[in-house]
Amino acid sequence: MIYTEKLPTAEQFYELFETTGWNKKYELTIEELYLALENSWYTISVFDNEQLVGFGRIICDGVVHALILDVIIHPERQGEGIGKNVMDKLVAKCKKHKIRDIQLFSAKDKAGFYEKLGFKNRAENAPGMEMEKF
Repeated sequence: MIYTEKLPTAEQFYELFETTGWNKKYELTIEELYLALENSWYTISVFDNEQLVGFGRIICDGVVHALILDVIIHPERQGEGIGKNVMDKLVAKCKKHKIRDIQLFSAKDKAGFYEKLGFKNRAENAPGMEMEKF
């Protein structure tokens, strides 16, 4: 497997994004979704034989706040450690730049995964998760 900061093609990402079911809510076109990726501060793509099997990205102000989004592992490849590797790389990028506040959006059923990586649930009235200052 290859972990790279290079963006996948719009088609590759759209195909992976569609495995999440999130687009039922967002109704994004392939062009809109790719523009969002291009506007990211940092991205990690995971390829296995030219197939995009994992992805994660950060939007960030470069100093204080970072938000981890779109951590997606192809359903057939979950449980192989790809998600942990993606998250390790995303958090390492934030630490390298001394970002003080790392937050993330995650599916409710994935909270346990992120807790194992040092994130904690925020209050019920504050959606998302965050990692305290390290």
